Amino acid sequence: MTPPLRSTASALLPSDGWDRATLALIAALTVLVVVTFGDYAVSNDEVLQHRYGELILDYYRSGLTNRAVFGFDNLYLYGGLFDIAAVALAHAIPIETYDLRHILCALTGIGGIAATAAAARLVAGPRAGLIAAASLAVCGPWYGAMFNHTKDIPFAAAVMAALFILIRIGHRMSSPRPADIAALGLFAGAALGLRSLGLLLAIHVGFAVILYLPWSGGAAARVRMAAAAAMRLAPAAGLAYLVMILAWPWAALAPLNPVRGLLAFSDYHYPIRTYFAGRIYQMSDVPRAFVSVYLLIRVPLLMLAGAAMAVGAALTRPLRNGIDLQRKDVALLSLAVAFPLACQAIFHGPAFTGMRHFLFVVPPLAVLAGIGLDRALAAAGPRRMVASGAAAAVGACLLWDAGVLVRLHPYENLSYNPLVGGLAGAYGRYDLDYWFNSMPEAIRRLEAHVRATAPPGEVQPAQLYSVAVCGERASFERTVTLPQLRWDFKSEWNESEFFIAPTHMNCDRDLDGEVVATVERFGVPIAQVKDRRALTTRPVATVERSATTPFD
Repeated sequence: MTPPLRSTASALLPSDGWDRATLALIAALTVLVVVTFGDYAVSNDEVLQHRYGELILDYYRSGLTNRAVFGFDNLYLYGGLFDIAAVALAHAIPIETYDLRHILCALTGIGGIAATAAAARLVAGPRAGLIAAASLAVCGPWYGAMFNHTKDIPFAAAVMAALFILIRIGHRMSSPRPADIAALGLFAGAALGLRSLGLLLAIHVGFAVILYLPWSGGAAARVRMAAAAAMRLAPAAGLAYLVMILAWPWAALAPLNPVRGLLAFSDYHYPIRTYFAGRIYQMSDVPRAFVSVYLLIRVPLLMLAGAAMAVGAALTRPLRNGIDLQRKDVALLSLAVAFPLACQAIFHGPAFTGMRHFLFVVPPLAVLAGIGLDRALAAAGPRRMVASGAAAAVGACLLWDAGVLVRLHPYENLSYNPLVGGLAGAYGRYDLDYWFNSMPEAIRRLEAHVRATAPPGEVQPAQLYSVAVCGERASFERTVTLPQLRWDFKSEWNESEFFIAPTHMNCDRDLDGEVVATVERFGVPIAQVKDRRALTTRPVATVERSATTPFD
């Protein structure tokens, strides 16, 4: 007899209510991705990255003879795991290339949220898992980056998944499960197959071996136990190396290339400018506290407070029979957050576009927040009124942060917390729309203006207009629907009829003109549309009614 559908579904769902809520959150986020992925622009990096994925596949298809991939800008210093997957799926799924990339990246970001929830649940229980997942989901730097930061989000998700597995291994370091060792190798290899910074996981593994092993016995005994644990984890290193070289061909050319790649990035000095506290810096000259300060002003205050509670409790809780397991978990997670930030500050590495390249520290910070807030709620448990008030306060903070993201959509990446006065306080002082993600909205407003100012009686304008754009051409061409709008190259900017630009780095001031539309959030101008026809005198071409393409 076939079991009823309802009973089958109940059997598949987790029995704990907090776990069900976490599953519902992840399902809701997945639906949100499917509904909204088209709202996000093509980032500055995506065209090059997609081409990099094609070149990697060409390298393998040619039997390793087509070596064009090694001369393609400096991308050979990165792994191409995401780009390989995106290119391969593009041949199998009939979806526009960049829509597919955005869906894939966003789903990877949701995977990072799931790994965050799993880690917090493992350390402190199902309620902590839900709080950690919700904290990361309403974190603007994470959610706003999920759609087109196709190196940073997959890398951060892979690192978080590896940390989760490492905590599982730590809980039974003397006899880890073979499946966990394999999973650690796969996720560590995935991280290395995206960025050389995945080498940090070797530090985490070494710290975990020391941290989770019994501290009893003499120094010689502890050394033997550590060596034995390292041998048990060695297959994970071998699997990670295999995944890495498959996704990163340059890493396979010499054993030390991953280290060379990491060192190369620490010494890069592009002519890129970035904001910090109202001043403009070159990426090589930013203050040592650049990334740490951006983390403090961009991550929601609830996450910061919860993480501080977790670390504070671990440091102040009385020791009973040695260091308890949860304290060790908090120590490992704290290392995952603090060590990269400390390295950045101590070695004064180059940095730009805020905390984008350090997004991988946000998921473990969210895990710590889940642990800390769960402990705070548990402490209030015996007093019902206090417990209800504390739970309501946590829920209200999460809903407030979610409401901010709804109002910012699709520019969730522009969220700043109250420490700097929100988006209004960050305007002109910290990095905002550095990739001109507001270009699609600016183009829609430009098209509406062109239609509104067309001569009476015309269904659509009969002239061909040039548009100067302070952004990437691919995003312009993907968005524009009015065939009368033609991309104008920068050498011809002074002759352009229209100008669209983000206000970031005062790009909107590069050309004069009448401001006819402004993209705003919270009253802050993010991008502007300017009509320059009163300033230009060159004759304008007439559009042939049979023309089918708006571009040169």
